[in-house]
Formats: sequence, structure tokens, C-alpha cells
Amino acid sequence: MSWNERQRAMLEAMGLKLWVPAGGAAAPEASVAPAAPTPAVSRGAAPARAIEPAVAPAAAPASREPAGESDVAVVEPPAPRRAAEAPVRAPAAKPTPAPAPVTAAAAADAALAQARGLARETIARLDWPGLRDEVASCRACSLCESRKNTVFGVGNERAHWMVVGEAPGEQEDLQGEPFVGAAGKLLDSMLRAVGLSRGEGTPERQVYIANTLKCRPPRNRNPDPSELAQCEPYLQRQIELIQPRIILAMGRFAVQQLLRSQEPIGKLRGRVHRYQGVPLVVTYHPAYLLRNLPDKARAWEDLCLALKTLEESPPREDGAAAAGASSAPGVTPSTAGTD
Repeated sequence: MSWNERQRAMLEAMGLKLWVPAGGAAAPEASVAPAAPTPAVSRGAAPARAIEPAVAPAAAPASREPAGESDVAVVEPPAPRRAAEAPVRAPAAKPTPAPAPVTAAAAADAALAQARGLARETIARLDWPGLRDEVASCRACSLCESRKNTVFGVGNERAHWMVVGEAPGEQEDLQGEPFVGAAGKLLDSMLRAVGLSRGEGTPERQVYIANTLKCRPPRNRNPDPSELAQCEPYLQRQIELIQPRIILAMGRFAVQQLLRSQEPIGKLRGRVHRYQGVPLVVTYHPAYLLRNLPDKARAWEDLCLALKTLEESPPREDGAAAAGASSAPGVTPSTAGTD
């Protein structure tokens, strides 16, 4: 029995392909075995189920259409299974580092700093007698171990002029008074030249003299910054109590302490500075002038600048100095040195 076009179309629709011999010749008529006789079916018996011929699987296409707008859904291969992952946890908070153990030295330094702070507050409330006693009993640095006397200051406590020097020398340490010896005599001569004195006189014509350090450094060495810092509250309180109209800073360490400047005196002199609102003039220390006589002329120019500045500044009220002495509650102003 030969396969006609209709049968071929049916087979192709069923997914069956006909085998065509090589050479492209038409397929010979295929012989089909005669169908087996249908057995008689008795009435009431279930009809026998027809046996479907085995269908060969369709051959895989030679080439796969490129991915694109194809109607066939492409199923991605499943990702390889990973080992069971640990559950994600929130990052643990970093433990707060334990405070470093406080050593005995650190505790001592902290106690000393606190004591210094309290000392500054106490000094800022002292009157003249209390301030003088505080300086005499001071043991804030090692200079107290080698001093003979503390050098507090001398002059009228309501003076319009205030002279600030550096550190006491040997004679100052022995006598307990600033600017004595050859340097003191030169200073007295400079002051007399402009009508001033450290002795008796009215506040307008008298000066008050003090040093940045109240104790002499051994062998007249330069003062340490820590030593200057310990004495600074005493000098600050002296200036607050006096309330001078002009300050004459003499020497490198006095200038550095008051102006907080590391510039040499040669660059700072010749102009007016300010210390807490008070005009300040920079000049050379008398001991330096004794070794450098040509600079005496410059020191005289500085003294004349201070005098001119004072004349041009507004006058101080009569009760200004007394008000400074009583600025802290509970403080009784001193009457020493008043006119």
C-alpha cells in the first residue's frame, strides 16, 4: 500500500517523518502488513482498545534559534545549591574600652592642676595684705627651696605708673626689693629724668615696681616657663589692684609674659601695646643697658613714648584703684600707700 500525500500530511502532523532513500528518489511503495482480522465482539463485552503504533521521538533540531522574541520560554538551569548559610546577624556593638588605669603620677598631676585652679581663684580675690602673705608663703615651684626672700614689689599701690621687670637677682633676693644694685640705680635715674620716683610722692608722680617672678632663680639663670606660669596670678592681681594708667615692661621675659609674644624687644619697642586695656610700652632692662650703653638712647625714647601716651590718655577716676581692690565680694581694700 502506497502512502499518498494525504497520509504523509497526517503522519507529519502526528510528528512522524518518512524515510527517504539517499539519492532523492521517490520512496517506493511501502508494503503494509495486512491488518489482523478483528475478532468478533460479543454483545455486552467491552470493545478492545486499539493499539497505537510506537511513535519515534522527534529528532533535535540541528541549530537553535537565537534568543530573542521567541515564543518558547527559556528556562535557566537551577543555580548550584550552596551550603547552608548562617543567618545574617546585626553587627555586634563594639565594646567600650575600659578606661586606662590611673597611675599615682597622673592622679598627683590632676590633683595639682585642680589645686592650681583653686589657687588662681583664691589669688584673684585677695586684697593687698592677703596677696603679700600669699606670696611670702608660696611653695608652688622649686624656687622656694633656694630663695632667701620673696620679692613682692615696692611703690605706691595707687600709682599711675607701673614698672614690670623680669626676675630678682642676688641683691634683690637678699633685700626682698626689686631693682636694687647697679641696675636699680640706673632705673632710679631714668625715672627722675621724667619726674618720677619709687619713694614718696603723689600717685601721679610715683611708680609701683614688681617682677614677673617673685623668687630668684639659682645662679641668675633664665626663668622656666613653668615658674613664670606659677607667678603669673600674683602679677595679674597686682595690676588689677593698682589699675595703672601706663605699664612699662622692661626686659625680654617681662615682655613675653605680658604680651604673649616671642618677638625680640627691638621689634616690639617704639609703639604702644595693650595689656587688659592698659597701654603698655616695651623697653630694655636696666641690667642690659649697663652692658650695652648705646641702647640707652633707645630706652630714653621708650620712656618719652610712655610719658606722651600717659598725657594723651584719659585721667583715671579717683576711686578706680579702690574699686579694683574691692572688685571681689568679701574683699576689703587696702589703705596702704594712699594719699
